[in-house]
Amino acid sequence: MPNSKKIIIYSTPTCPYCDMAKDYLKEKGFEFSIIDVASNVDEAKKMVEKTGQMGVPVLEIDGQIVIGFDKNKIDELLNIKQ
Repeated sequence: MPNSKKIIIYSTPTCPYCDMAKDYLKEKGFEFSIIDVASNVDEAKKMVEKTGQMGVPVLEIDGQIVIGFDKNKIDELLNIKQ
């Protein structure tokens, strides 16, 4: 069921893959929080601590980390059936 998961997207304003991930989640009916790591240094540090890397997007879905716009992994964690 959409919106039953806690979803956070770590992104930057100029990241096309971040926009693709956001659009995909919106299309599937999921709500999510966005953290702009370009303007929030503390959150950027937290993201690096969690993932070990600086690239975006990073999605956190109920505590599970997805690096990049990995549609298959997102579908798996959100139980999205194609």
